[in-house]
Amino acid sequence: MIKLQVIGHLGKDCTTNVVSGKNVINFSVAHSEKFKDSMGNQKERTTWVECAYWTERTAIAPYLKKGQLVYAEGNPEVRTYTKSDGTTAASLTIRVQTVQLLGSANRSEGQVGNYADQQSAQGAEIPVSAQVAETADDLPF
Repeated sequence: MIKLQVIGHLGKDCTTNVVSGKNVINFSVAHSEKFKDSMGNQKERTTWVECAYWTERTAIAPYLKKGQLVYAEGNPEVRTYTKSDGTTAASLTIRVQTVQLLGSANRSEGQVGNYADQQSAQGAEIPVSAQVAETADDLPF
């Protein structure tokens, strides 16, 4: 079994459909990465992953809005299709098993998945360095 984990921002609001009597929530996740090319120029590359979440629990759908930072995990599927010019192309799709909201749509990516992000969502800003120092003081040795 292959699992794929994606953290990124939604490119548009999700859509909810009923296919053969089952609910499916479709959304696309983008991850942008900055890098330097061989000439030393700063570049940015965005990778898009299409997600299909087959679930009876569609209560999350109203929160899957454009710009929302999410974590999605599931099994990858590669879909091939013919483009309008006749060439064959492929896209990466995840059959989602787990989806989690990570902060609000306008949050920076710098605090994704850490304790400071969870606390700032509750209104208390805690610097990451303060967390490490606090944890180190509690060590028994």
